[in-house]
Amino acid sequence: MRFIADRMLGKLATWLRIFGYDTLYVGDFETSDEDLFLLENFTDRILLTRDKELYDRAVRRNRKAVLIRNDSVIDQISEMKDIGIDTEIRMDRCSVCNAILRKPTDREAKEVMEKEGIEENLRERYELWYCEKCKKLYWLGSHYRNMVKFLENLK
Repeated sequence: MRFIADRMLGKLATWLRIFGYDTLYVGDFETSDEDLFLLENFTDRILLTRDKELYDRAVRRNRKAVLIRNDSVIDQISEMKDIGIDTEIRMDRCSVCNAILRKPTDREAKEVMEKEGIEENLRERYELWYCEKCKKLYWLGSHYRNMVKFLENLK
């Protein structure tokens, strides 16, 4: 499943990326009319929205859409789980830009660690993933453990 999320679902879009789903977020695009943009572009993706009117317009156009009813991101994830998404954390996509992650070269890892002021050599303790677009490193450290704990609240 591939998604595009409206402006009210930025956190959900991030989580879907963390779960490995190819998820676009309208806030990442320059557009003067977000509703029209969402209705007319990326029509091969499932539209995720909190806007009942936008949802109804999408359905009238035979556009696949899901109306998200909850405000809290954990409840939104639960709604997505009900339509079949897997909530296992994967290191497939950048949570920021949606690009595919890959293993970094030694030079890339070193450059990011220096730039971010990370003194320990993460390569010695963790498996690393890298986003070429954002120049960001990912690893399964304390942030990962916090995400796992957060997901324990899923219904």
